[in-house]
Amino acid sequence: MRLVPLADRVVLKQLEAETKTESGIILTSSAQEKPQEAEVVEVGPGTEKVKMEVSVGQKVIYSKYSGTNVKLGNEEYIIVKQADILAIVE
Repeated sequence: MRLVPLADRVVLKQLEAETKTESGIILTSSAQEKPQEAEVVEVGPGTEKVKMEVSVGQKVIYSKYSGTNVKLGNEEYIIVKQADILAIVE
């Protein structure tokens, strides 16, 4: 089974949270901040007004409180509108 987004929506798979700081301190699961970086899994076709600017496989940064969390099988995804994607990580 796979998710196929409609219109200007994008399916993202959130990247793993950092388990330790740059200085080497190991973080507990309650202290780990939910990352805003994700990988694009599927892209909708867009609309007449919205041209899709992201593609499958790109890493992006998305707005912190946006999207809908969806669980499909053992995987968790986030469905967001393209407007909620702030930047592409290169």
